[in-house]
Formats: sequence, structure tokens, C-alpha cells
Amino acid sequence: MKKHRIAAVNDFVVKFANVNGSGSASANELFARSLLRMGVPVSPRNIFPSNIQGLPTWYEVRVNERGYLGRRGGVDLMVAMNPQTWDKDVAEIEPGGYLLYDSSKPMPASKFREDLNLIGVPLTEMCATRYTDPRERQLLKNIVYVGVLSSLLGIEPEVIATLLGEQYKGKAKLIEPNLDAFMLGLHHGRDVLDDVIELKVERRDAVGKRIFMEGNAAAALGCVYGGATVCAWYPITPSSSVAEAFQKYCSRYRVDKATGQNRFAIVQAEDEIASIGIVTGAGWNGSRAFTCTSGPGVSLMTEFIGLAYFAEIPATIINVQRGGPSTGMPTRTQQADLLSCAYASHGDTKHVLLFPEDPHECFEFGAAALDLADRLQTPVFLMTDLDIGMNHRLCEPLQWDDSRRYDRGKVMSREDLDSGRDFGRYLDVDGDGIPYRTLPGTHPERGAYFTRGTTRDAYARYSEAGPDYVYNVERLLRKFETAKKLVPQPLERKAARPTRHGVLYFGSTSPAMSEAFDALQAKGLHVDLMRIRAFPFSEAVDRFIAEHDSVFVIEQNRDAQLRTMLMTEQEVDPARLIPILHFDGTPITARFITDAIAKRMPGANVESIKKGLVA
Repeated sequence: MKKHRIAAVNDFVVKFANVNGSGSASANELFARSLLRMGVPVSPRNIFPSNIQGLPTWYEVRVNERGYLGRRGGVDLMVAMNPQTWDKDVAEIEPGGYLLYDSSKPMPASKFREDLNLIGVPLTEMCATRYTDPRERQLLKNIVYVGVLSSLLGIEPEVIATLLGEQYKGKAKLIEPNLDAFMLGLHHGRDVLDDVIELKVERRDAVGKRIFMEGNAAAALGCVYGGATVCAWYPITPSSSVAEAFQKYCSRYRVDKATGQNRFAIVQAEDEIASIGIVTGAGWNGSRAFTCTSGPGVSLMTEFIGLAYFAEIPATIINVQRGGPSTGMPTRTQQADLLSCAYASHGDTKHVLLFPEDPHECFEFGAAALDLADRLQTPVFLMTDLDIGMNHRLCEPLQWDDSRRYDRGKVMSREDLDSGRDFGRYLDVDGDGIPYRTLPGTHPERGAYFTRGTTRDAYARYSEAGPDYVYNVERLLRKFETAKKLVPQPLERKAARPTRHGVLYFGSTSPAMSEAFDALQAKGLHVDLMRIRAFPFSEAVDRFIAEHDSVFVIEQNRDAQLRTMLMTEQEVDPARLIPILHFDGTPITARFITDAIAKRMPGANVESIKKGLVA
């Protein structure tokens, strides 16, 4: 009896199981980019260990011509190159799926599943016969399996040849062996592997003008366009590449052509505490400054964050979230820093948070965060995560209006001071809670003030008087109210027909939620969507919740942190907010969301609401 085979065109998942440090990353990305060049959308995710070399690494590519970019779940074709993870990798394949493996050495039948279709390729033997250098054999083995996949799936060889030429442009010694290895695998697939797979790639025009970019690089570029001149950071996964990209872009765009002088400063500090201290000092001095970090770094920064909040100094903090607490899962993704950032530091504090959904918004919000920090004179967090930050994602092209001017907020000039205008550093003159500030050196005699983290009056004079303290902290609340109208507003998507069920979600959950929306509708289950893009929450969030009997709150953390903030800040009845929680470190899937909501839609009783749904 012929085995069941998964059959699909431009709609399947390929996963590569490799050893970290084996040189597989460039070959796997080459595979993903080749599909994009054929006009077929892909969404790759790199799953890697927190050590440098030797442990397992995976690269998962979702191929979907409809453009779904969320992680699907399940694997249709596994390219198993790591003996240490073999059993786990084989178990992950869908029934009727395919296992491509190195058959140079025989393996016992117990290592295979009867419901899988096996594709053995003697990769090690082929490379040992063809190449002499041991390291070259290892590296080119990855390109050989790309050649095999090109033959089996129908990827146009010319596309991969072009990509190799672009990748190694000006390095003829590298192009030749890589092309040779690719052709070796291609011909093996054509000559030896006949009718072994029913997954196919066909050329489409479904990518359009979208670009393929990592969120960390996009956020860094947003900071360049947003006017940042100072970056202070301490290395931590998964945020380090933000600072590295900022340096690359500044070296290209921020060097004076006439003098060769850098018009930027990048400081790798001794720790996260020093990093945020440098950023706070630069912001006080009038520079646009940012730091990039992850949850453990924010924990160390909280005292300085409190100073910047209370002394009202602009600072931008890019938090690329990972699994916590403590060291947690450094190379896995979560959305678990909402509470620690929204209320960072001791005492009564509230901070602005921005939630981008993809690299396009990382760029847009990176620039916006710098404007908001200046306008509001306060720390602003850009809350991305590992899934967005360290994976390439298809997104709309980045856009910038050259006529745009930076919003520096309320800054008194020398002319203002000479005119005799009353200057109180912490004086609310128009009811929006935001005072005027001066920058160092503005005037030789006027506009000076003492910056302190202790209490003071509206004119920055030291005071422990209760009314002065109350005036300041209540003014800070008014400023937070003002922020509601300045931050990116939430976006809604209506169901096909009226419904009393709604969904709130944010950040990297967005692609999976968009797909789940379609899947639920196909089941006859209709929900309205609202994607929250910032904290503080706007009045539109209150209205959305009020319009629905039940609202599912989708988040990637254990403790329903967004739901907690909604209950605290908006005073919402907890029974109306149904938590859907995913926190195992892998990106949330549309399958998970669809199943979770479908189980609750007929009627969410009190018991199920209390328990939530977790994974």
C-alpha cells in the first residue's frame, strides 16, 4: 500500500535541524530567499541555543502564498542534519510528511516512523568524494541539500545561482565551490530522487513591493532617521544587533563628508546601569539618546529610569523581550516585560510603551519614540521581542517624509528667556502636565535650574512640603493623560457580521491573530479585533471593551500582563476579559489561537474565565 503523502503547492512548512556553528545559517537563509525571488511569501524563524557553538539550532520556513506570516505549527518536511536531536525532530513531522536525512551511514528501522516518507541523501559521502578540505566539506554539505531541495520542490536553479552571486559578489573563490555544491545536489535530486515528494513551489507574484528585514535592524534605522545621536548599550541577547545595526547605519549616514568626523557617539558601557545613566545624561544635555536591552537589563536600569521619570528627562529604551524571569530563556521569545516596564522603578511611576507588530513599525515607532520622549520629557519604551527582532519578516517598505521635523517639545530659547517669560522647570502653564525646559548653554544668566531626583517645587527649588510633592506627581499624571492622544492609536478590524465577542492583542501576536481571524470566520465564529499599539491605552480601548460582552486578550506570557493593565488602568470588570496565554518560548500560532477561542465562544462560564487557557 502506498504511503500517504502530504500534497501542497506553496503552502507548507520546512524545518532544518542543524548543529550551531556548522555554517548552516547562510544556506538555510538562501533557501528562504530563493522562494521570495519566485514571488512566494515565506516567514522564517531561527531557533538557536544560548551558547556559541555545538548545540542544536533550527531554522523553520513557512511557505504560504496567501501571505500568512505567523508560525503555523507542525512540520511537513524536516531536513534532519543533527543526530543529537533526531528523535525529537522526527516526532515533530506531520503524518504523511517527509524526512530528508543524510543516508551516508545506515540507520536502524527503529529510528524512523512508518507514517513518514523518507528521502535519504548521502550528503557526507558526496562531499567527501568531491572535496578535500574537512571544513569545506562541512560547509558545502549545507549547499548540497539546498540543491537537492531545489530539484525536489521545483525551485528555479537560476534564482539560487543569482543569489549566490549576490552573496559572494567580488569573491570568486567562494562563488565557484558554492555553485558546484549546489549543482551537485541539484543533479542528485534530478537523477536519483524521482517522485519522492508532493510538496511543490510554483512562481507567483505574491510578494509585491514588500521588503525582507529584521526588526532589530529596522528599529536601529528608525533611531537614525529619528535623530538619535547617542547610543549606550551593554550586550545582551536578543537586543545586541540593534546597537550593531545603529553603528553600521551611522557609519554610512552620520559621518561628515567634509571632515570625516563622526556625528554620533556609541558607547558599549560596562553594564546596563551605566548604559541608561549615559542615555539619561545625554537626554538632559539635549541629545536624542537610546539604549537597547532585554528584560534582565531593564531590571538593572530601574533606578535610573525612575530618575528620568521624576526629573523629566527624555530617554528611549528598546526592549527586545525574551523568556524570563532571571536568565530565563535568552534565545526564546515572550511578551513578559509589560508590567516591569510600564511601572519600572519604585514609587508611583507610569511609562509610555509602544508595541510594534513588524519591522515596518519597528522603524516607525523607533523614530516616534524619540519624538515622544522629547515631547513628554520622559522615558519611552519600544517593546519588541525576539520573534520580531531577530527574524527576517516580510513587511511594507520603510517610509520617511523628508519634510518631517523632529518634535522637541517645550524648550525655551534664549529669546524666550530674554523676553522675560516666566520659567519654572516643573510649572504646568497650560494644563497638559508638560513643563518647559531649557538646554544647557541656552543663556549665560537665565534658565538655569538644579536637576534632582528629590522633591522640589514648580521652580525646581528643593522642597519636602507635601503640597509641592502632590503638585508634581499629579502633574505627571496629567502628562500621562496627554500621552494618550500622542501615542500610536489602536487599529480595529470588524467581523463579517455583528458580534458581541472581541479580541485584544498586540505586538508579535499580530500575524498569527490575522490568520486566526480568517480561520474563525471560516468556522462561522465571528470576532471583532483591536490591535493595541501603545500604553497608555486610548479611549478607543474603553469603547471597544464596552461594545462586547466578552473580550479575549491574547498574549505571550504566563500572568496575563496586558489583561492586568487593562483591569488596573481602565477599571474593567475582570469577568469580561478572557485570557488566552501562550508562553513556552515559541511564537504563538494561529492554530493555538483558533482552538482556544473556538472552545470558549459558545459561552464563557466563570470557571473557565478564572482558569484562562495556557500553553
